[in-house]
Amino acid sequence: MAVVAALGFTACGSNERLGARGVTQTIPARGGVAPAGFTAVKVRIVNPDGTVIERCVLLADRDGLRGQGLMGVTDPSLDGIAGMLFVFDDDTTTGFWMKDTLIPLSIAFADQQGTVTFTADMDPCPAGTDPCPLTRPPEAYRLAIEVPQGRLSSLGLGVGARIEHQAGASCTAAKD
Repeated sequence: MAVVAALGFTACGSNERLGARGVTQTIPARGGVAPAGFTAVKVRIVNPDGTVIERCVLLADRDGLRGQGLMGVTDPSLDGIAGMLFVFDDDTTTGFWMKDTLIPLSIAFADQQGTVTFTADMDPCPAGTDPCPLTRPPEAYRLAIEVPQGRLSSLGLGVGARIEHQAGASCTAAKD
């Protein structure tokens, strides 16, 4: 999950300025989950059938955090955090890779309205692979959310669902 700006991809992060709305708390470093500096925000996922799921996610709101993403995370439970949200100020085609990412992830990409347009599973980049494969949707996107692999459907993050980033919403990690 490292960012290489010259090639325009993100290591489960991005090289573009992120507008941070709704930051509610800074998450301290927790073994195997996330390095210090990430903030937790609430997202609402509105499914095409109208059902709503709210979850707490980490937000990468600076270049360094976007470059870090979920790199180095070893705990697939993420200690009750649902995943990581990447927000872009403008449409982007930046790709995601899994360099130094230790757990398999799934990703959902959403357009300017927050509607999920594409999803994919991403496996860790095998040691010695250079460059790591990129994952990018067929069209530009504004949001991306990464979760441990296989959890997109349990969060309602299928094509057609809508992701809403809630400003000022309280955020507490769920203990499944």
